[in-house]
Amino acid sequence: MRAARNRPPRWDSLSRSAQPAEAKHVRQARKESPARGKTHLAGRRLNLSALPAGPLRIVFLGTPDLAASVLRELRKGPDTIVGAFTKPDARKGRGLQWLAPPVKDVAEEFGIPVYQPENWRDSATLDTLRSLKPDLAITAAYGRILPQAALEIPKFGCLNVHASLLPRWRGADPIRQAILAGDAETGITIMEMVLEMDAGDALWQRKLTIADHDTLASLESRMASLGGSTLTEALKLWRAGDLRATAQDSSRVTMAPLCRKADGKIAWTDSASAIERRIRAFSPWPGATSQFAEQTLRIWQADLEETSTKAAPGELIAVDKNGLLVATGTGALRLIEIQPAGKKRMLAADWARGARLTAGMRLGS
Repeated sequence: MRAARNRPPRWDSLSRSAQPAEAKHVRQARKESPARGKTHLAGRRLNLSALPAGPLRIVFLGTPDLAASVLRELRKGPDTIVGAFTKPDARKGRGLQWLAPPVKDVAEEFGIPVYQPENWRDSATLDTLRSLKPDLAITAAYGRILPQAALEIPKFGCLNVHASLLPRWRGADPIRQAILAGDAETGITIMEMVLEMDAGDALWQRKLTIADHDTLASLESRMASLGGSTLTEALKLWRAGDLRATAQDSSRVTMAPLCRKADGKIAWTDSASAIERRIRAFSPWPGATSQFAEQTLRIWQADLEETSTKAAPGELIAVDKNGLLVATGTGALRLIEIQPAGKKRMLAADWARGARLTAGMRLGS
């Protein structure tokens, strides 16, 4: 191969901190605990006795901005990154231009060999990984499921940097799901990789408060910064022989499936708070949308507003200089910034004047 967003459940009754991030040392799980369940194990199990003092040969696997931030932080440490695996370049945007994954950009910036296999079923991909002779593999939002054969190659095993406080929000879209659910906090979990998705033992966690105004973009940015520092801490603890593993409590598992564009469609029968969270959770991609007549509107910003109304969900209660006040299943929502199809973002009040909207008109299909 050629180189190329409800409070989450807690362990040990963690309380919410006023600080934006708080370290949590995960305690050793009891072997007889029913929480361990039937985890599907694969690969070389981690030996949590102290790592060698010298530099490790690390293979990194990741794709988006969060992973790129982790890679950048990892490079500051004492270890040697011998290769970076990421998804192939893809066509994106209106012009369908070829764009490289953020991890590829960072790796090439530092002269790290890049590998972009289409899949891991090809024996050549496994041969490439073996040829790098990795001591450790670290993944972060890679977007690919590694087979058992790949997990068995690194000498000391495989770690994953996951963007949630496991066992809450296993899966591909944990940050967005945390916002949608109204979680008060989220965080980063450093975990052992096993064959079952995000089911390995947790090794180290850091928490992060979710602000009332956080969008998917803003929370992803803060989580990216936290991911690198949390990994660095975990590796230092491992080297000192102080890293401990805790099996995830299977009774507290929640899943975070990948959201699609259609999931951004607003149902005005939902509560105002749920719709407001959906707008933030789908900003900037793929956007929260609604219909007016036959026109699609993208909603960029909205505020909750306390008001008593008998208007039907989706009905405009008021149209004024402050925007559009819309009735929902429970409560009302004021639309501040919108984007009509084919046009630029604009204040909802400006669009309303041009479209000659009045109270009593309806949003939604």
